[in-house]
Amino acid sequence: MKKMIVFTLAIVLCLFLFDIFLGKNPAQRSLDFMPDMVISAAFKAESPNPYFLNGQTQQNPVPGSIARGFKPLNFGASIEESVRAGKELTNPFNSQNEPDLERGKKMYKIYCQVCHGAGGEGNGPVSLRGYPPPPSLLLDNARKMKDGQIFHIISNGYKNMPSYGSQIVQQDRWVTVSYIRKLQETQP
Repeated sequence: MKKMIVFTLAIVLCLFLFDIFLGKNPAQRSLDFMPDMVISAAFKAESPNPYFLNGQTQQNPVPGSIARGFKPLNFGASIEESVRAGKELTNPFNSQNEPDLERGKKMYKIYCQVCHGAGGEGNGPVSLRGYPPPPSLLLDNARKMKDGQIFHIISNGYKNMPSYGSQIVQQDRWVTVSYIRKLQETQP
């Protein structure tokens, strides 16, 4: 019985010491195990930093690193590369899937319609104001292009068309290609 009382008192004493040691407010810690990690020196992005060899706070990413969620495409911006992209890349989206087509239509209206027009004829408002008109997406040469080639042209641009690779994510570029195919099916 005495052992049980001593054991209980030892536990109560330990709990009392923990309470004193850890503090009364559970939201505020009274013990910092590694204070350098808790109270670190904060630097603004453009301010000088003595901890780096180049003295800059904002560092470039490591060469060869790939951003999360980004799939790199190893194609150049030439015509030959667009033909190669047409052979090697396939559209991961079904051109009959309504939600994908709606997303493709939205992307087409935002980025393509200003030059190519609502129906893809190449008569958008920009071309009516002096900018060279783009080729119609309904012509045979556009219909004969493979999906990967159209994707490559959207990504890297072609002649007067600017590159949209930095503005439109890959998924949206593919659904735009699907919508262009749907436009080609509905127009004679």
